[in-house]
Amino acid sequence: MSGPTRRGVITGLATTALAAPALAQASRPTPDEAILLWPGRPPGAPRTIPVQKIEQRSSVPGVDDRWITGIDRPMLEVRRPARPNGAAVLLIPGGGYGFLAWDNEGEEQARWLTALGITCFILRYRLPGEGWAARATVPLADAQRGLRLIRARAAGYGIDPGRVAVLGFSAGGHLAGSLATRHGERVYDPVDAADRLSARPDLAGLVYPVVSLSAPFTHGGSRDMLFGPAQAPALLRAASVETRVTAETPPIFLVHASDDDLVPIANSLALYQALLDARRPAELHAFDRGGHGFGARLAKKVPASAWPGLFAAYARRSGVFPA
Repeated sequence: MSGPTRRGVITGLATTALAAPALAQASRPTPDEAILLWPGRPPGAPRTIPVQKIEQRSSVPGVDDRWITGIDRPMLEVRRPARPNGAAVLLIPGGGYGFLAWDNEGEEQARWLTALGITCFILRYRLPGEGWAARATVPLADAQRGLRLIRARAAGYGIDPGRVAVLGFSAGGHLAGSLATRHGERVYDPVDAADRLSARPDLAGLVYPVVSLSAPFTHGGSRDMLFGPAQAPALLRAASVETRVTAETPPIFLVHASDDDLVPIANSLALYQALLDARRPAELHAFDRGGHGFGARLAKKVPASAWPGLFAAYARRSGVFPA
């Protein structure tokens, strides 16, 4: 597996506040509702479509920790709150662009967010190494299309189209950061009226994100999965989030642990400095412990476990979540 190794995230999970009743075991995640991103075959489809596979990483009975590969049908999986408050979050799991950490960085995030009244859309995006044309922009195309479809269907979900955030983790943080900084870049041909809508999120949360693909502190696995063997320095720099900050970049919330030995905290520091230089709204939380891939699973005694509440507070101050 070429993506970041998720270390120490299952131990003690059953005792945490987010250890909700386990999802039903299945050969593939079964969505409450799903919105296919593309009519028919996705753009750039290979002759042989990938076959979806799910690897159960958890050894704890009744607890799911699934890694998904072979993304054959990119989609949004909808998780509705009991009492929606008009805000929405596009959730982007990580996995080094080689798999999707579906439960840790998707389902479990949707649980605490829907408890706050937020409507969640978990992005099942295509993986660049699975034969798709234009591999380096395939995930961004799915993210742009997903954000536009949320806005196109906002009325049906009781969502304010001006209160849509994105929350990404690890390589999913790179994708969320790319959406925040490259939302206007044309990476696919429009297919319907939804593509006339903006793909700019109103807020971006990046948790232990991959940011730079050209700096010495980059995560090589994510870079290699995204670009393959052909890695022109100019293209790597153009895909580095910290180089793409503009006056149109939305507020960005960053979380990282200084003991992250897979995706160094220098990634978040570089982006935070770029945001400050551009005078864009930003908030950085740097914690001494947490490692990588902790999602919302850290014990409460670990300071980094506070990040969901800090993110929600920032989203309220930014006007995306209701006060």
